[in-house]
Amino acid sequence: MGNSNSKSRSATYPNPEKPKLHSRLSDLTLNDQEVDAEPSLSVRIESVVKWEERLLSDPKNRLALAALSTHAATSILQNPSVLLSDTHIFSDKIELEGTPVTNQRSSGRCWLFASTNVFRIGLIKKYKLSSFELSQSYLFFWDKLEKANFFLEQVIDTLDEPLDGRLMQYLLTSPVGDGGQWDMVVNLVEKYGLVPQALYPDSFNAKASARINWLITAKLREATLVLRDIAGSSTAGTKKSDELQSYKAKIVQQVYGILVLALGAPPKPEDTFTWTYYEKDGKCNTLTTTPIAFYKDNMGACSMGASGMLDTVSGVLSSSDKGIGERFSLVNDPRNPYNRLMTVERLGNIVGARGVTYVNVDMDVMKAACIAMIKSQRPVFFGCDVGKFADTQKGILDTNLFDYELGFNVTLGMSKAQRLLTHESSMTHAMTLTGVHIVDGKPVKWRIENSWGADSGEKGYLVMSDDWMTEYCYQAVVDPAFVSKEILDVLKQDPVVLPIWDPMGSLA
Repeated sequence: MGNSNSKSRSATYPNPEKPKLHSRLSDLTLNDQEVDAEPSLSVRIESVVKWEERLLSDPKNRLALAALSTHAATSILQNPSVLLSDTHIFSDKIELEGTPVTNQRSSGRCWLFASTNVFRIGLIKKYKLSSFELSQSYLFFWDKLEKANFFLEQVIDTLDEPLDGRLMQYLLTSPVGDGGQWDMVVNLVEKYGLVPQALYPDSFNAKASARINWLITAKLREATLVLRDIAGSSTAGTKKSDELQSYKAKIVQQVYGILVLALGAPPKPEDTFTWTYYEKDGKCNTLTTTPIAFYKDNMGACSMGASGMLDTVSGVLSSSDKGIGERFSLVNDPRNPYNRLMTVERLGNIVGARGVTYVNVDMDVMKAACIAMIKSQRPVFFGCDVGKFADTQKGILDTNLFDYELGFNVTLGMSKAQRLLTHESSMTHAMTLTGVHIVDGKPVKWRIENSWGADSGEKGYLVMSDDWMTEYCYQAVVDPAFVSKEILDVLKQDPVVLPIWDPMGSLA
């Protein structure tokens, strides 16, 4: 939900390439030579009887019925060779991976965990810590409040839109959802700073956010109707604007109250706190600072030394944009031209702050940047569609993990572009890349730090095959030092604007 007034071009959607389907196309359960169905507008029972008879006349299908109707398909159809090949052996791995393994619990805060997992590596080094977490809940609190304010400003900005139109219905779907994007993290950190988790730990409602999300969302939807009533009944001009803003302020105050009671009152950006910690050699130290000063004093540590790079390379960012603000998102969206800057209308969290932007690139460019960062000991925030061809308990993401054709006699042949066009896939989860295995100069698998606790995967870490990355990875946040000047120059373009309901507007 970004700045709707940004000057940019509308999105274009080139025809995607025809997908390379498997040699055996399928419908239902039968190949083209075995189809026995007459065209009909409705499902005909006589046809169903024939399909079932033919289906179960095959002993393989009877075996499949016995197995798949009594067990999870993902356990029956796993490819054993994939389990053997997707081991945690990597040619290149970040030497210092953050500990402890983090756990977002029953919340959608993956983007805050992935980003703070990136930030903490430099802090662990600087303060000589054996383990450390930043407070994800601190950023979560302020994000909820800012999103409520952002949403209400969108409501005021769209008073002329029909309430039952596509735009308003989409905006009303999830005004304060847990998800977010890299640029939204940057907005929060630059306004509110950072604090150690020990000083603002997770409350019950941070770990299980559904109830407060419902309550705040219900209040904001109600406020939408009131704001529209005010706009319709007030006289034009300054008076109407004042009434709208006065009511909006009342609702934001109420949302703040909900958050304080559910999450606990957080430190304010300029509040002084004292952090007492042990160095890894057992030495006890104390630091007295504020959240905003803690971030500003550690900008280089949080960004892993990227500060100032964009100023010197391409002049894209001003001197105020240092630290984590210099990293930016590469995305792979094959529906749109590569080497183009993109944004999503009305996508954001803080009014007047940085909007969400992406540089659309070929996957080879994205992978090369990720490899270069890993080789330089920098973790990589990335976004993907984590639910596809995945066994997160075993910790494996691999396009060959399940053999659906063997079990169900069907194949899936859509390209990445077609999955985006049909809403079959989108960015659903953010994690951190910490390793890659390279064979003959090419990546074959990647190591991932997740935020689902140590019981998921290999002590909290996952393995992603390179093919899976190609098909289901959409974003990687990179340091400007690890891409070409050609890519950096894309940041100077006027962005292509995607509608807010576009799959690339999904919040991880």
